[in-house]
Amino acid sequence: MPPKPYFFYGHRKPSQNRPTVYGGFFSNRYSLKDPDPKPHSNQPEPIFDLQKWDPHYLPSQNRPPRSQTASLSQSQRLSPIARFIVDSFRKSQSGWGPEVVTQLNKLRRVTPDLVAEVLKVENNPVLASRFFHWAGKQKGYRHTFASYNALTYCLNRNKLFRAADQVPELMDSQGKPPTEKQFEILIRMHADCGRGLRVNYVYRKMKKFGLVPSVFLYNRIMDALVKTNHLDLALSVYDDFKAHELVEESITYMILIKGLCKEGRFEEMFELLGKMRDNLCKPDVFAYTAMLKVLVSEGNLEACCRVWEEMRKDMVEPDVMAYVTLVMGLCKGGEVERGYELFREMKEKGILIDRAIYGVLVDGFVGKGKVGKACDLLKDLMDSGYRADLGIYNSIIGGLCNVKHVYKAYKLFEVTVQDGLEPNFATVNPMLVCYAEMGRMDDFCKLLERMKKLKFSVVDDLEKFFEFLVGKEERIMMALEVFEEIKGKGFSTVAIYNILMGALHKIGDVQKALSLYVEMKDLNLDLDSSTYSIAIQCFAENEDIQEACACHNKIIEMSHVPSVPAYCSLAKGLCKIGEIDAAMMLVRDCLGNVASGPIKFKYTLTILHVCRSGDAEKVIEVLNEMMQEGCCPDEVICSAIISEEDSRLGAIGIEVFWSGIQVESKGLYADSTLKLYRVELRCMLC
Repeated sequence: MPPKPYFFYGHRKPSQNRPTVYGGFFSNRYSLKDPDPKPHSNQPEPIFDLQKWDPHYLPSQNRPPRSQTASLSQSQRLSPIARFIVDSFRKSQSGWGPEVVTQLNKLRRVTPDLVAEVLKVENNPVLASRFFHWAGKQKGYRHTFASYNALTYCLNRNKLFRAADQVPELMDSQGKPPTEKQFEILIRMHADCGRGLRVNYVYRKMKKFGLVPSVFLYNRIMDALVKTNHLDLALSVYDDFKAHELVEESITYMILIKGLCKEGRFEEMFELLGKMRDNLCKPDVFAYTAMLKVLVSEGNLEACCRVWEEMRKDMVEPDVMAYVTLVMGLCKGGEVERGYELFREMKEKGILIDRAIYGVLVDGFVGKGKVGKACDLLKDLMDSGYRADLGIYNSIIGGLCNVKHVYKAYKLFEVTVQDGLEPNFATVNPMLVCYAEMGRMDDFCKLLERMKKLKFSVVDDLEKFFEFLVGKEERIMMALEVFEEIKGKGFSTVAIYNILMGALHKIGDVQKALSLYVEMKDLNLDLDSSTYSIAIQCFAENEDIQEACACHNKIIEMSHVPSVPAYCSLAKGLCKIGEIDAAMMLVRDCLGNVASGPIKFKYTLTILHVCRSGDAEKVIEVLNEMMQEGCCPDEVICSAIISEEDSRLGAIGIEVFWSGIQVESKGLYADSTLKLYRVELRCMLC
């Protein structure tokens, strides 16, 4: 006889994504119409019937933020009563309150398993904790480990890990002493989030409860402490491990060995390695490879080689990963010859060699200037059935250009095009530099045309080329010559002009920089704020303050802000011609527009404020503080002091003061000058 159909039994209607599902009444629910928002007060409250309850129905106006409640997809996986509880949380507008308690009181009893089921999906920690404590007040009810663990997970999931750490005390106060499992949950949570100190805190608390961690949990604690750079704490935990007479596993040794490697404590590491051999077994190839990876990441090649010798003594055969780790570490550390010896050893043993090993060896040989060996490796790579990547080609092209074999480099460049590797700026830049250094401008222009055909962004690449070229002062004039050759062929841009102007100003050739500025104006190019900022510096150094101010005004008209060096140069130039008020306005304008203005401008405003108080001692204190910060007074700060009417500086005092400032600004400052300067300034202000 079939069972009586009620909501646990019966068949659900099949759908496209659910052909046949057994369940019953709840599977075929549909949304009900919203009830009257203002029901009549004289109507009696309907009697709650669990069989007619629909957890999908929820008025939109009563729906709290989704982040504070369990999602609908999660609640659908719950049991019916658990879904009812979660739905009562969702319906509540003010969180936990009489409405929620009224709904919960409709249930006959809430079991610990039901509490755990609700807490696993509830994302509001306040509701979860209040529900947990409400359930604990039921007559004859006692929380189980499952409900305590669910509360811990809920608190940690909502970033309340400090509250989660107090759950063991809650368990103990409610007559349910915590076991190792509860502390393991907390340790795992903190370890996964990288909270090493919290792991140590939970471990110390575990000791207070008289619990001894298992070997597995000890390993977890030490690993978390080592990964968060708390090696000393990990070693103290290891001392407790030994005090409890537990037996180490191989992973126990490896955790501590990797931590000692990372901290550079190699003698202790090798001592622990010896204990591992004596007490347990010799490390396998995976353990040695892990040590090599840590040492390579720290850049300690000597320790790497020593570990490699220890592996040989233990007669452990290195695998391909061990070889790759050491070879790449040696090549990146400049020991390419030793890396090449291991490479040949791999070939003799018939070990499969990855293309990455060829790449680091090629880079290493090119860096050492041994381009021939790099080319041999490229040939060996192709003979082995590999296809060289663009990085390997770029390294060899750069090496060939360094030894002036630009013809071979160009042939290799064509090979990259034929192989469809899509060469980039790093591929062609060494050839452009080599052509420029050799004065072969025809080949330089031919390469630019070739780049055009290959759909390079030639203008952008030329800007990068000139930035690279002017990086060294000895190549600035060569960059100017190259620009003279190509600017008539449609390759002149404002950005390139700016790069050259800035480089010429840097080496003190102001006239040539200004000639480029005039040339840009004659060509009617659209000058930008960078152009005018460099021009301001050049005009200020050329003592043409009027033109510098005109450039400043151009920048303001463009709704841009001059560069900080431009502000400094123009303010200093204005002070030299006596336009102190204009200079002070410029100082305020700079500090108002630039996030991190120059420190001299900040001290300028401070000195202005102190001078207005008429206190000479405070002025001396500010100047002393400036000098301690390595900021010597210049024309702007001097002008700030002189400009104040209340400073009462006499003509002779001003002259002495100004001469003292000039001596300091020229770098001729000494202790005796400082004393004289302080005396003169004190006399002038008093």
